[in-house]
Amino acid sequence: MNAALFATNLKTNMKNFFSYGIGSVLYLAMIIWIFPSVSNTDMEKLIRQMPKNLIEAFNFTSGISSADHFVANEFYGLLYLLIMAIFAITTAVKLIAHHVDRGSMAFILAAPQSRVKVALTQAATLVFGLLLIAAIMTVGGWLVALAILGGDGIPFAPFFRLNAIGFLLFYAIAGYAFFFSCLFNDEKRALSAASLLTLVFYVLDLVGRLSDRLDWCRHLSVFAAYRPQDLLDGTAHVAVTAIGLFAAGTALYLIGIALFSKRDLPL
Repeated sequence: MNAALFATNLKTNMKNFFSYGIGSVLYLAMIIWIFPSVSNTDMEKLIRQMPKNLIEAFNFTSGISSADHFVANEFYGLLYLLIMAIFAITTAVKLIAHHVDRGSMAFILAAPQSRVKVALTQAATLVFGLLLIAAIMTVGGWLVALAILGGDGIPFAPFFRLNAIGFLLFYAIAGYAFFFSCLFNDEKRALSAASLLTLVFYVLDLVGRLSDRLDWCRHLSVFAAYRPQDLLDGTAHVAVTAIGLFAAGTALYLIGIALFSKRDLPL
């Protein structure tokens, strides 16, 4: 890894990293803040009257009677996925394909360093950003829940587990976005490919939850590995999920780096 390039990347992207992290915590705070008013209404009864498939599709299987289930449904089940998918895809494309498309990669490669070292440094920057946001979300989100809900806040251990698997989910998603970034010279093509694949994965997961006959669709989606309520309840297969997501993500980063090191670039 190139230390100078890594430091430059951090200087350029650190504001963006903190913006996503702090912004996510603020969204989470808003969700937690409205929980007391929602939990005292008839919304729980209304949810229970919904068709079973719709309840599963929108992650309401455990209802909204507790703060952790409400957070899992309203934030980690949708909004968090959207925010982090945007970050992972746009940052991965920005670190490789953007430079190639704009011609600035020629200046980066002009220094006496290998393509492998450059690509590895860009991948390390992406992973660092994901880690930083996960850390901000874990600590900041838990403190916000504690401040708003007091003793009824979310226990730290399950909340840490929820964010740790969330990090690994987007480690894998950023992995295939990074692969596309290394594959295409055109920034728009890389962005489109990663975005389309993510959308397909999300739709497959949603369709699998809507119908028991189509449950097999979930097994084709990376989002099936992330089940917020199960992670909070401690019923998820955390070790298997973590190993699978880490292995998939690492393989994609390595393939992308190898591809970038060998292909022709429009320098």
